[in-house]
Amino acid sequence: MILQKMPLRTINFRYITKTVGIYCFFLFGALHAQEIIPDEKPTLKVKDSVVNKTRIKADGVAAVVGEFIVLDSDLDREIAQLEAQGADLSNTSRCELFGSLLEKKLYAHQAIQDSVLVNELYIQSLVEQQVQGILAQTNGDMQGLLKFYKKDSEEALREEMFEINKSNYLSQEMQKKVIQDIEVTPEEVRMFFNDIPKDERPTFGTELKVAQIVVVPEVTEDAKQAVIDKLKSFKKDVEENGANFTTKALFYSEDGGSKNNGGLLPTMNRKRPRMVKEFRDVAFNLEEGEISEPFETDFGYHIIYLEKIRGQEYEVRHILLRPELSQEAIQKAKDEIDEVRQKIVEGKISFAEAAREFSDEKETKFEGGKLTNPTTQDFNFELARMDTELYTQIQNLKDNEISEVIQDEDRINRIKFKILTVFDRIDDHEADFARDYLKIKDLALQDKQIKAIEKWQKEAIRETYVKVNGEYRSCDFANNWLKTQ
Repeated sequence: MILQKMPLRTINFRYITKTVGIYCFFLFGALHAQEIIPDEKPTLKVKDSVVNKTRIKADGVAAVVGEFIVLDSDLDREIAQLEAQGADLSNTSRCELFGSLLEKKLYAHQAIQDSVLVNELYIQSLVEQQVQGILAQTNGDMQGLLKFYKKDSEEALREEMFEINKSNYLSQEMQKKVIQDIEVTPEEVRMFFNDIPKDERPTFGTELKVAQIVVVPEVTEDAKQAVIDKLKSFKKDVEENGANFTTKALFYSEDGGSKNNGGLLPTMNRKRPRMVKEFRDVAFNLEEGEISEPFETDFGYHIIYLEKIRGQEYEVRHILLRPELSQEAIQKAKDEIDEVRQKIVEGKISFAEAAREFSDEKETKFEGGKLTNPTTQDFNFELARMDTELYTQIQNLKDNEISEVIQDEDRINRIKFKILTVFDRIDDHEADFARDYLKIKDLALQDKQIKAIEKWQKEAIRETYVKVNGEYRSCDFANNWLKTQ
């Protein structure tokens, strides 16, 4: 589900917290009347253990939703995957999980009816990443993976994983389609807030603003030329000597996300660009089988090998190298930020002025160093929901205090130095319409999306062939899967 739960520190706001939580749980996740078939006496209890550890039976059909069949084993497999990802299922029944699984199939079925397009190259690359990721965690135990999925061959496993991912992809795309045009007006936000009983209004945790100044060691021209020459040698070796581009990416690329896949990136689409502009411009101007000249992005220097073109889809591999930093450049950057910090502490310049003058971080310097919360897109951070690394760096700072110099790194810079400060702290408080308008607007939007989803599901279930078999017919579903009304 694409809804995100707004952090709250109260259990009184029952409708939003409970309903949004249920819909968030599964992210990956012809018109007939339902036929109810007499079956053996149901044995499933609503609060039964989520994992079927004791009952052993043939893997039969647990349900049919439109064009999709749900097997008895599908739920246990889904539960095992959720637990492997660290999900806490202690307060969730098998009936609730099974109902969510039916919802996914309903979305996928309706996506097919609405002719939602499937990016099959993307699905294939996703399967490859999943297989390689699992093998990396299990020391290459393909036999264990085949045993878990009850498959006789890697080919059969990949086919099943493709269908699972395709179903999930259709489900997600259909969910997006249902709510993509939903918006809330200021008046709807006001009415939503006023309709919340005062004793059930959400409590927002301590919030504060964070600013930082970043100084990055400068890369010398000689270091840049060295990686360009190295990438040119890779290109020449592949084109003239028949070397393998995938092998070179595996051994030399500094892109941790694609290195283990031989530099293979998620499929690029001209209509849905995902890479940075410099990367797209080069990739979309290559011929199939061609290797680019070295070029620069914020991440470093690349060469691209274009493997396949299928319509608007481009399948590419790349090798990323980043220039080496000299010890002199590193020490110069450290000395510079030490000096900047000293000027701020002595009151010779304000933090915001120093950020605009000295910071190398383009995203923050023109805002006086203020960080943007990626969730809310404003400058406020809820302390309890802050990124763990950032929280560690600012947790002991008093308001307007300047941190010591911190050495850090990110995807672009292997070394950077920064100083931070916190300000405009607001302690725990009950939601205030004016001060917390953006958060309340998000809650109002979620509420409207949930109602739209409930309406859509009710209509889609009524118009779709649904059959629930065996023990699951004893479940008290939130949706009318048994069509009892």
